Amino acid sequence: MDDRVAVLARALEECRAVSVWALSGPAAVDALDLLEAHARWVEAMRLELIRGVDASGIPAAQGATSTVGWLRERYRLLPGAASKQVRLAAALDRECPVTAGALAAGALNVKQAEVIVDAVAKLPAEYRARADEYLVGLAGEFGPKELAGLGERVLEVVAPEEAEARALAALERAEERAHAGRELRLSPLPGEGRVRVAGWLDREAAAVVTAALDPLCAPRGGGEVRSPGQRRADALVEVCRIACASGGLPDNGGDRPQVVVTVDYDTLRDQVGAATLDDGQLLSAAAARRLACDAAILPAVLDGAGQVLDVGRQQRLFTGPLRRALVLRDKGCAFPSCDRPPRWCEGHHVIHWADGGPTNRDNAASS
Repeated sequence: MDDRVAVLARALEECRAVSVWALSGPAAVDALDLLEAHARWVEAMRLELIRGVDASGIPAAQGATSTVGWLRERYRLLPGAASKQVRLAAALDRECPVTAGALAAGALNVKQAEVIVDAVAKLPAEYRARADEYLVGLAGEFGPKELAGLGERVLEVVAPEEAEARALAALERAEERAHAGRELRLSPLPGEGRVRVAGWLDREAAAVVTAALDPLCAPRGGGEVRSPGQRRADALVEVCRIACASGGLPDNGGDRPQVVVTVDYDTLRDQVGAATLDDGQLLSAAAARRLACDAAILPAVLDGAGQVLDVGRQQRLFTGPLRRALVLRDKGCAFPSCDRPPRWCEGHHVIHWADGGPTNRDNAASS
C-alpha cells in the first residue's frame, strides 16, 4: 500500500508539471475522466483507511476521545463531515460490500455511495445484501437524487411481500391514530352570532360524512349565490334536520332529541327581543320563531324568578296522516322552482303556529 501511494504521489507531481491549458479538447476530457476514476479510488481507499484506523484504536492511543474528534483535529474537518466519513466507512465495511467494491472500481461516486448506504440501513438485515447489489446496478444510470428516490422503494423490489405487509401495517397505524385523534368542537364566539365548528375525522368517517353532504351541496340553479363553503354548511345543518325528523336518533335524558329554546310569548309573537338556548347562548326572536314553526311545542308557565310553575303537553305538528297527506299533495318543496324531494322537506305553517295558525292541510306547505 505504501509503495502504491508513493507511485500515485509521483504521478500527481508529474501531472501538476503539465499545464492543463496545453491539452486539446478531447485530451482534456480523457484526462478528466481518468482523474475522476482515480479520485473515486482514492476516496474508497481513504474510507478503508479510516475504518482501519478506527478499528485499531489509533485515535484513542493518541489521546483523542473518538475517531471523529481525531479526524477533526488532524485534518481540520467540520464535525458533520468527520462524522459522516466514519459512519460511511463502517457501513461500507459491514453492510454494503458491493457498494464499497464499486466505489473502489470507479463505478460510482461518494455521494451515490452515501445514498445507497442510507437506503440499505433502513431495511431489515436479511434484505440488505440484495438491496446493496440492486442499487449499485442502478448507479451507472442515476445520480444521487434519483437513487435516493429509488432507495425509498427498494424493499418493493427485493422483498415485495415484506413491503406490502409493512405498507399495510403503516396504514393501519395511521388509521388508528386518525381514529383516536377524532374530535368535533363547537365554540360560540363571544359577542357574535356565530359558532366556530372545527375538528378532525378519520378517512372512513369523512367518507360517510361526505356521502351525506354531497347530495345537498349542489348549487340551486343558475341563480346560486352561496359559496361552496356556505353550501357545505347548509348541507350539514340539513343532514342533522333530516336525522332529527327521522325518529331514529337515541333518547337524550329520557326525551327524544330536541332543541330547547326559552322565550316569552310576546317575544316569539312580535319577533322583538332574544331567546335563550339550553346552553345559555342567545338566539334572535326571528330564529326562535323559525324553530317554533314546525317544532314540538312544550308550553311552560314561569314565575318572575324563572321557576317553572306549570308545564303543558307536547303538540307534535304535521306528523302521521297529515304529514303523508302533505307529501302526496306537494310532492316535494312547494316553493317555486325548488326541486327538493319530499324526504328532504318539512311541513310548515302558512300562518305561523305562534300567530294562531291551525295545524291542518289548508294551512300547511312543504319546504
